[in-house]
Amino acid sequence: MIFQLKETLKYWLIDHPSIVWFRWSPTQSWGGTWPFLVTAIAAYITAALTLHIILKIFKRSQAVRLGPIPAIHYLMMSLISITIFSGMLFSAAAELHDTRWLLRRTKTTPFEWFLCFPLGMRPSGRVFFWSYIFYLSRFLHLFRTFFVILRHRKLSFFRLFNNSILLISSFLWLEFSQSFQVLGILLSTLVYCLVYGYRFWIEIGLPSKNFYFTVNCQMILLGCNLVCHFGVLWLHLWRGGCNGIGAWVFNSVLNAAILFLFLKSYVNVHCQKKNNSTYNSTCDQSFKLQ
Repeated sequence: MIFQLKETLKYWLIDHPSIVWFRWSPTQSWGGTWPFLVTAIAAYITAALTLHIILKIFKRSQAVRLGPIPAIHYLMMSLISITIFSGMLFSAAAELHDTRWLLRRTKTTPFEWFLCFPLGMRPSGRVFFWSYIFYLSRFLHLFRTFFVILRHRKLSFFRLFNNSILLISSFLWLEFSQSFQVLGILLSTLVYCLVYGYRFWIEIGLPSKNFYFTVNCQMILLGCNLVCHFGVLWLHLWRGGCNGIGAWVFNSVLNAAILFLFLKSYVNVHCQKKNNSTYNSTCDQSFKLQ
């Protein structure tokens, strides 16, 4: 029974033909073109701003009741995240096993491969299939913005900027076979699984302690990403090049902007701690993962 379950999971996570023979293509992959990406981001920002303005015009002060929709969304995103994490982890292990002869010849350790793809890497195979699924999941992630607008009448520049940048980053990972994406996806999906699971727990009314769980998760994720980016740069200079380094530089600048805005908000909230008795609720809403 256990062996059969293991083989079934293995088939659906790494051995399915759609996974093994996947190839990122602007003509065959849904959402795989630059015009689509730009249009999707523009539509997202326009829809969020329009909804926010409409609620302001009609001066609706009461929260819109969304029923079980947010809970279903949080549960779905948590399950999707753990599925992507598992698929990417097992796919990376399978790719390392299949190319072990090349790694030995180039004297590349598995950890170095996680950070630095060899030059000439093409966006095809198991790893890039799960990278593509991660890219698609970013679109589902955007719905949380509308939940916040309808419930709290809040729309921040940071939320729009962060979600748009994360969508662009996941697109660049595929378009340029960028290094670091395997580790980046593993870290992100692990954090999203925990955070969305925590939100689902709260949404269905189960007891929870008043602590900054989402803030701590965000800080850990940003810290790990920062350390890994230094690792990519060191390997690129030391080993003679990492694939997709141009896209990596662009993504690094965008991630630095996100980190700056996050830390700025973090400092501003803590500066108000002494004079704000509602600090806990303010902090939670300011730092929830976008």
